[in-house]
Order: sequence, then structure tokens, then C-alpha cells
Amino acid sequence: MEKLDFVCEKKDKIINILMNKGFSYNNACKILRNKDVRIDGQKINDNLIIEKGNQISVFFNEKKLKEKTFDIIYQDDNIIVLNKPCGIEVEGENSVASLLHCFAVHRLDRNTSGLLVLAKNEDAKIELEKAFKERLLTKKYLAEVVGLANFDGEIKSAYLKKDETKSIVKIFNKKVENSVKIQTIFKTIKSSKFSSIVECTLITGKTHQIRAHLAFLGFPIIGDGKYGKNIDNKKFKAKYQRLHSYYLKFSGLKGVLSYLNNKEFINYPYFYNKDKKN
Repeated sequence: MEKLDFVCEKKDKIINILMNKGFSYNNACKILRNKDVRIDGQKINDNLIIEKGNQISVFFNEKKLKEKTFDIIYQDDNIIVLNKPCGIEVEGENSVASLLHCFAVHRLDRNTSGLLVLAKNEDAKIELEKAFKERLLTKKYLAEVVGLANFDGEIKSAYLKKDETKSIVKIFNKKVENSVKIQTIFKTIKSSKFSSIVECTLITGKTHQIRAHLAFLGFPIIGDGKYGKNIDNKKFKAKYQRLHSYYLKFSGLKGVLSYLNNKEFINYPYFYNKDKKN
């Protein structure tokens, strides 16, 4: 067991103080939950506000702090905005929500990366779920697709039908039985003869909408094992689909989260170099 002793330099909640000392958010929660934090000699396990000048002692076993570390973009007492990596679910066992002990309020596919919002309490959960349901938050994605795409920011409409037996969706030009209308705004940001970066803005938000819609239009996302082609994915040496939730803007929020209105977050993916021109 290792020990870290220091004096609180600024009045703040203990979780924030521990994060400023290099602990990840989920590891700070674990340490606190295990009562391994002492303030002036007293054990605590709540996220208390610590006064400037208080003596803090933290006990931890570095080898046991194996929980996944997340890239936290923003957090306060109500929400966390993080950059979700590929390869992890939003909900379920060993998911982002379970590891951070927060509430999931919207979804990203397991192999889609990017900005994800989590609620820290019930009030925030209710407000955020309502906001996402009513499309009060603007979400934009960046995708790298196969081929020379030439989208100019127009709305593309189609019809989506779930195939539950194969866990996929199918896209049609016209309405078919049990299909729903989808709309997505596609805009080409940069392109070459091999691949293009496309900004995708959801108007509707259905399962696999961006992935299936782009593939239907002839531009599958690189690395997409479900709607893309294996030959393309191998050529680009893509382990995960190159789809990233890069832009999020809060609007229309009420109650405890109204202070977030007009707040924007931008997080670019590794496959997009905004400074490089084609």
C-alpha cells in the first residue's frame, strides 16, 4: 500500500482534488469508496468539499488500480463529458457507465469513439434523457469513408428497417413494411481518390443510421466490419470503424442543467488532421 500526503491548496470537492493529483476519475471514486482517504486524520467516503489548508492522506495500491482510464473532457456535479474509446460498451458489465458509476443517457456503438455524456445523478439523468429524446442537443460525427465522396451538406433521406435476427439494419429508397424514415446531413470535409472525411449530422437517430446510410450511398465507413467490405478494411489496416462523435452542443435544457445551454464541445479523431490539406 502506497501513501500520498499533501495539503489542500484550493477549496474543492475531494474527487476533483484527487484528479488534479493524477488519479483517473474512476480510480478516485474507487479510493474514496474504499475509505482510503483521510482529511486531517479522519476517514471519509463521500465527495466532500475540502477546505484550503486541510491535510489530505491517500492510501492506494497502484497494482490494483486497474480500472480503465477515460479521457474526461468536462465534468461538474451533474455531468461528465468524455472521449469514449473504441471497443467498449456504453452500458452493461465493464462498460463506461458501470466503471464510472454514472447513468448513460444516450448511446454510441461499441466500436464508435467520441464525445459521450453521462449523468452523475437522477435529476441530471431525467433532464438529459428528455433533451436527447426531443433532439435538443446537436450531435455531429466525422467518418472516414472509402472513395471520393462529394456531399455538399444536403439532407439525405431513406428508410431503415431492422433485421433483428442478424443484428443489422437495411436501407431502402422507398418505404417498406416495418421501415422508418431516416434523415442525415452529409458534408464532405476533405477527400482524395482513396478516402474522404465526411461530417454527419443526425436529424433522426436510429440504430446504425450513419453506418448503414453511408454504405447504402456507396461510401462505407473504413473499418466497419458490418456494413463495409473486408477487402477495404484490410487495405486501410483499420481495426475499428472510423466513426467519431466529434461535436456536441447543449441547447434547450431546463432545470438543474440550464447553465449548460449553448455550451459546445469539440473533439477530433485520430484519423482527421484538420491542419492538413488534401
